[in-house]
Amino acid sequence: MKQILFLTGTRADFGKLKPLINACENYNIFATGMHMLDKYGMTCHEITKSGFKYHPFINQDKDTPMDLVLSNTIEGLSYYMRENKTDLLVVHGDRVEALAGAIVGALNNVLVAHIEGGEISGTIDESIRHAVTKLAHVHFVANADAEKRLKQMGEDNIFVIGSPDIDIMLSDTLPSLEQVKNKYDIQFTEYAICIYHPVTTEPVDLGMFDVLDESGLRYVVIYPNNDAGAKRIIKRIDKLGDRFHVLPSMRFEYFLALLKNAKFIIGNSSAGIREAPVYGVPTIDVGTRQEGRSFVPSIVNCRTLDEIRHAIKHPPKAVKSFEFGKGDSARKFIQALPEVWKISPQKRFIDL
Repeated sequence: MKQILFLTGTRADFGKLKPLINACENYNIFATGMHMLDKYGMTCHEITKSGFKYHPFINQDKDTPMDLVLSNTIEGLSYYMRENKTDLLVVHGDRVEALAGAIVGALNNVLVAHIEGGEISGTIDESIRHAVTKLAHVHFVANADAEKRLKQMGEDNIFVIGSPDIDIMLSDTLPSLEQVKNKYDIQFTEYAICIYHPVTTEPVDLGMFDVLDESGLRYVVIYPNNDAGAKRIIKRIDKLGDRFHVLPSMRFEYFLALLKNAKFIIGNSSAGIREAPVYGVPTIDVGTRQEGRSFVPSIVNCRTLDEIRHAIKHPPKAVKSFEFGKGDSARKFIQALPEVWKISPQKRFIDL
């Protein structure tokens, strides 16, 4: 029987992959990256709490640069796959762990499936995402726009399944808001969510936090990812006052329940572009990190501090959007597998 290996490096990766893992019979999980860092809450434990076993691999410490994270992951995953049968390696998104997985799979003639390729964004993420695309053999994309971009890149074997996390978002398995607040000791009645990641191609700009401080509102702030520049952002976050409840990370389902009930989400996380619109939660997108991604009426982009101030006082409309899927990704993924097993690891460029 065919064996599938899911590679996950972050809470967000696991949240996206979880519905697909649940739908599979024979699988292994290779957990690495931020999952293994105490600073970010050792979210590998959330994999166990979700009922899954996994292979742990530490590919970094708190100061490891991204290029060494890449090389470490390649080495660890390569040794693992030599000892464990793998017919399909599933990677997600645009992190260096996904790139490492695509490299190892491609060089060992193991089929690589890329989840959510074909997206566009700012920072180094876009380059990594497109590099993974050119190494991957199978593409499970969120919508027709992503499919079109992959075809422009000379790719085939594309399946439009939506964004898998929407399966969870629209399910009846989310905890209640009261459960979330009790678990994470959140005392706020009304709140907004703030997630602000470094943009690796630009200097770190911390001005947004000054605006949040002067707004008078209450915020749940979640640490950024561990890309270059994160230390400066975390240092600023740790100086925030009592109106800010700071968390290193959250279990994915608990984050969704918190997001569903938030006044708005602010920062530059993809959660504001992909997840928030499903619930109709307004997004105040700051800077260039999500530049070029699909924008719906519930999203406003701000480039200056005055624009941020205005958006906080007058958030965009709460309009629901389902352009990244309707909650049936796992079913479509399983339906596609018989076709996937017919795909050759020998890639070819498809001219338009």
